Amino acid sequence: MTKGLETKPKQVRNKKYMLVRYGRMGTLGLFEHHESTIPKVHTRVVVKTGRGLELGHLIGRLTCYRAGQFRLTEEQLRAYFDNGDPDLAQAQTGKFVRYATPADISEERHLWKIANEEMDSCKRFVKEMGLPMKIVDAEHVFGGERIIFYFMSEGRVDFRELVKKMAQEYQTRIEMRQIGSRDEAKLLGDVESCGQQCCCQRFLKHLKPVNMRMAKMQKATLDPAKISGYCGRLKCCLRYEDVTYTDLKRQLPKKNTRVRTKQGIGKIVDAQILTQLVMVEYEDGERDAVGLEEIEILPPSAANEPRKDSPPTIQESQNNNQ
Repeated sequence: MTKGLETKPKQVRNKKYMLVRYGRMGTLGLFEHHESTIPKVHTRVVVKTGRGLELGHLIGRLTCYRAGQFRLTEEQLRAYFDNGDPDLAQAQTGKFVRYATPADISEERHLWKIANEEMDSCKRFVKEMGLPMKIVDAEHVFGGERIIFYFMSEGRVDFRELVKKMAQEYQTRIEMRQIGSRDEAKLLGDVESCGQQCCCQRFLKHLKPVNMRMAKMQKATLDPAKISGYCGRLKCCLRYEDVTYTDLKRQLPKKNTRVRTKQGIGKIVDAQILTQLVMVEYEDGERDAVGLEEIEILPPSAANEPRKDSPPTIQESQNNNQ
């Protein structure tokens, strides 16, 4: 076992932790608890964070708890979250309070309705004050300690006066959080062009960058309207097969590489990543698609040697006559 796999999350000895996703943005954290056993199914829990009491989801590989202790290492956690940065606080995030009851779930639904009213009120104040910002969503923390408003803006916004008015209106702490287009899709997205719910809402644990290189490698259409998602950025699904395409592409020779096949010597002019076929152009100008296993890559020295059946050059003829 490598040294990296032996590294465990920074948990205080003799303390038990559970992995919980909480909040509208799906933040992850390890929460201290004193339960002797952990349910083997996904369960709603009430936890205490720096923002107050919150409802969360008990997640992760629930079979990796021993006597109530979370046993996954940091490397195993990264593997679970697709080798990305899971935004996981390795130190204690907060404390587990209790397993959620039907009353807690009912209260959560009630707070969702209240949050919609609070968002409408915030939008009204923004319009009255003429602030260059778009209110995207509102989150009323389960314990009532604060209200968080998510907004979008092209630049920085001085919202101090807005916070004062909202605090006077609802007599609680107000927090304004600026987000980007991908976070907006995570909060509001519904159904994508494929007919499925947005991946960022349904199962993606971490939003990784997607670039045009992935679309070009997969021979996808470059029409922005077809490869852009709800957020207006490149679709996250372009990343799903990128590792496979990258590995297969490494196995293919580069263009203009000299190769030998059953038909003779030629050079690579094109390649197909998925089928692992290369287009070979022979010296007589003919082209043929050949499988990767049917070609022999020639070293530069061999590629530059003249063919045995080719006529001798003028210099060679003069040397032979001498």
